[in-house]
Amino acid sequence: MLGNALIGLREGLEASLVVSILVAFLVRTDRRRELAKVWLGVALAVAVSVAVTLGLTLTQQALTFEAQELLGGSLSIIAVGFVTWMIFWMRRVGRTIAAELRGGLERAIAMGSVAVVVMAALAVGREGLETAVFFVAAAQAAGETTGPLIGFLLGIAVAIVLAYLVYRGAITLNLGKFFTVTGVLLVFVAAGILAYGVHDLQEARFLPGLDTLAFDVSAAVPADSWYGVLLKGIFNFSPQTTVLEAVVWVLYVAVVLTLFLRPVSRSERGPVPAATAADPAA
Repeated sequence: MLGNALIGLREGLEASLVVSILVAFLVRTDRRRELAKVWLGVALAVAVSVAVTLGLTLTQQALTFEAQELLGGSLSIIAVGFVTWMIFWMRRVGRTIAAELRGGLERAIAMGSVAVVVMAALAVGREGLETAVFFVAAAQAAGETTGPLIGFLLGIAVAIVLAYLVYRGAITLNLGKFFTVTGVLLVFVAAGILAYGVHDLQEARFLPGLDTLAFDVSAAVPADSWYGVLLKGIFNFSPQTTVLEAVVWVLYVAVVLTLFLRPVSRSERGPVPAATAADPAA
């Protein structure tokens, strides 16, 4: 639940802020007649994301065990690729995303109604598709429980509330710090999902080493204990971890976390102002 809540919060806030930027721009420039088109685009993006999530889930259920493991492992690796790209992308463009979105919407309005709908759908849909794949992978790693869905929905709900409060000027939010902290946490969540994906591929006999364990701490950390469930839920920690899983986890965290926390270049340097009603994504 906690890992999926973090996914929902991070992705949901990004998508919600995108919508806030578009809505604020239209309101400030007295183009409220375009709001319905933006909301239509947002609705289309949400519908496509839900359809992709359901499609991936139903596809997995219809496969044989080895095929399920192969698909699940592949989805986990794809999801980790998405989230890795996402945290670095936000680190790079976080300061300019508002201006880029406003410019894109200005051009779309000049092109016509369909362009506005498509622009809004694409702006939100990217986050939605990333979330769909990452959620399916994380839910599979968590097992057959409702926890992942509940956590994911809670994260989305909190993200929507935060974005609304920022838009209305009720709170200020330092998005630079927020995305840095959640980015670090997501590195560890993604590392766990990557390790789980490797385990799935080992169970599908696509990768070797299923019976070669790096460690077995199931006696000290029972999978059904509260702390075992907590570690599983947040970091996908497995008390019985193969050598290949352990190597992949360590390499991913070491490389990605080092690159993510490195000092920003001169072109990226500069203060990140707190978000306000005047500019929700500042």
